[in-house]
Amino acid sequence: MEMMLGTPSSNPVRPSPEGLVRQPLETVSTPHMAAVTTSDWRQMLPVLSGSRVVLRELRASDAASLLKMLTTEEVTRFISPPPTTVEGFQEFIAWTHRKRSEGRYACFAVVPEGTDTAIGIFQLRALDPGFGTAEWGFAIGAPFWGTGLFQQGAALTLEFAFDRLGVHRLEARAVPGNGRGSGALRKMGAVQESVLRQSFLKDGRYHDQILWSLLAADWHQANGLWKPSGRGFAEHLDTPQDRIDWQGERTSACRASVGVH
Repeated sequence: MEMMLGTPSSNPVRPSPEGLVRQPLETVSTPHMAAVTTSDWRQMLPVLSGSRVVLRELRASDAASLLKMLTTEEVTRFISPPPTTVEGFQEFIAWTHRKRSEGRYACFAVVPEGTDTAIGIFQLRALDPGFGTAEWGFAIGAPFWGTGLFQQGAALTLEFAFDRLGVHRLEARAVPGNGRGSGALRKMGAVQESVLRQSFLKDGRYHDQILWSLLAADWHQANGLWKPSGRGFAEHLDTPQDRIDWQGERTSACRASVGVH
């Protein structure tokens, strides 16, 4: 998957989240999300809470922390170039709001539990009008790699995609050299399908990408495997043996892709 942190002008067709119209919220409990504050997601994204991480709507005030976290050499190695200024990230955030309000895109800020600082993002982009097929991507600041935040945030994102948006098929792309990104996708249950030849332009050179997919039925079946123990999938991923320092791929403001975590 490649995350895209581009500006509205550089990514005219891809989505990024935000354009807020606040509505009365209700709290919903599920076996897998510790707490979910929700409303019509097209007007404002729900807050998804786990034991270690909170996923929420991006805010203009997140621009400075995202600039710090998502523009380092480690993070940008496999992703499309992110904005290079606070103003650029503010434009990206405003653009994501507009695209979210159109019902075609969602972008969550990744916030460690107990703080209010965005240290990464998860993106979902519709590939068809009904969100039946979608693409996802992520990028996490390097200081938080290997901490378990990615795993739990990814599980919350997938549950939102399959159970709230009604996604049937979720796709991701990763360049062949991005072993940790591919490992992350495999860990979440994705299946490698094919190689997309020279489909990703980076630094003036075209690169191949591996196409990964995850079906709702596969996710629900795998997720159900943890129920006998009384723990949800996101909670299971917090166990020490599952804390893998994965690095995903390209990040772009308009297109979902595997980012770093």
